[in-house]
Amino acid sequence: MKAVMKREVKNYLKNPLFWVGIVVVIFGLFQILSPYLEVKYFRTEQEVKEAKPENIADADIMNGYVKSTKEEQLELAKKKMISMVVKENGEEEQVVQNTLDQISSSGKSIDEMSDAIGEIYGYPGGYSLRYYYEGYEYHQGTVDEINAELKAKLSEYSYSWYFGRKFADFGGLYLTFFSAVLLAFLFIRDTRRDTYELLHTKPVSAGSYIFGKAAGGFLSVGIVWLILVIVFFFVSFAAGLRNDLPVSLIEFLIPAVCYMLPNLLMIASVYVIIALIFKNPLPGVPLLFLYLFYSNMGSIGPDGEFGYYGRPLAILVRFPGGFLDTAPPPMAMWNQIFLLVASAAFLFGAAVIWKRRRVY
Repeated sequence: MKAVMKREVKNYLKNPLFWVGIVVVIFGLFQILSPYLEVKYFRTEQEVKEAKPENIADADIMNGYVKSTKEEQLELAKKKMISMVVKENGEEEQVVQNTLDQISSSGKSIDEMSDAIGEIYGYPGGYSLRYYYEGYEYHQGTVDEINAELKAKLSEYSYSWYFGRKFADFGGLYLTFFSAVLLAFLFIRDTRRDTYELLHTKPVSAGSYIFGKAAGGFLSVGIVWLILVIVFFFVSFAAGLRNDLPVSLIEFLIPAVCYMLPNLLMIASVYVIIALIFKNPLPGVPLLFLYLFYSNMGSIGPDGEFGYYGRPLAILVRFPGGFLDTAPPPMAMWNQIFLLVASAAFLFGAAVIWKRRRVY
């Protein structure tokens, strides 16, 4: 088993594409994660105004935006709706204000209020109250509001904890796609007809061969994972020190270990079982990409909102929301445990297939 594992790791380390891929992944990740390296306490209202992003959809704590309460969301949405109705319909502001106040105090849901306002005033600018309500999930806060939220959140967890979750989110996305391509080469030589038949005559047990191949593939992508962890922990460590924010290696590692490594093991195991079923690893490539797309699909949650709520046996764990509001999908940790169980089942199944095809 060790010999098989070492051979696979050495083969990957000698491949220039392996190192080129790592550079590409690091560059892409840095581009996505770089805004989260600018999280800091604000000193003046001018700093808050200057931090405003070009695209409001990208607004987060580093841009001076804080999470709105449901009441604040509704009031901000009503204010925007009033200005649009006044501008396009020529209605008096106070009259519109009274109408919207009456509708909002009637106990209706956001959708019902949106429909009621639409029936009276239409949809100025083509947008409904619901649209504005969703757009004000975050609002630009004052210096005191922003710093108070930062202090409250950072007293619970370190800056590294929040950055680590964003790293696990986007790093997992990049690394799973990279692994789906990289591990396609795991059995590419062994499944050639002459090599495949020769391997079955060798005095190596099915378990040693299968688990050695899987371990070799997993360790190879594990090396990539380790490089990414080292690079981005030190990047976030430097950012934390620069902005006087608490940092912790352990808190950075927890999401990286829990929400990335089981996924990589599952990818390696899927490639192993597919390669032995089809006697060719290449059918695994489109199947793995379909698996990735399935894992990355959002859905409508119980609250009627679109988001990432997790899917059974998904090999991606997304952390939507602002920097200080990231949270794994419901049942995410159980899903990671199921991935470990499924990986073990695939490997044992692959060992059985290999043993049955052996020539004595």
